[in-house]
Amino acid sequence: QVQLVESGGGLVQAGGSLRISCAASGGTFGSYAMAWFRQVPGKERELVAVITSAGSTNHAVSVKGRFTISRDNAKRTVFLQMNSLKPEDTAVYYCAADRAGWATHTRTIDYDFWGQGTQVTVSS
Repeated sequence: QVQLVESGGGLVQAGGSLRISCAASGGTFGSYAMAWFRQVPGKERELVAVITSAGSTNHAVSVKGRFTISRDNAKRTVFLQMNSLKPEDTAVYYCAADRAGWATHTRTIDYDFWGQGTQVTVSS
């Protein structure tokens, strides 16, 4: 079983930056694809970015050029660096792990393990 714990969320002004982290315990972290999703009330959870076990990345169009996903396998941690934040980035951000480490899945159903989420609020 894999446990994922997000941290680093908070309140930031529009145009600012924030880095959120997800620490994993259990399982074989280095073999998983890792992703960040986000969700606002009343809407479906959407993919923000994913990084494969080999380090290939895919970012949603809405965040491309502003957000960067990365991973540190030695620390069993995945990061999301968020720059030029906008009010519409306000959401609960969730970390997820996919045992298909080669994949860049976009659907929530394809992910095997989830964290509890961290709130990111961007004020205008």
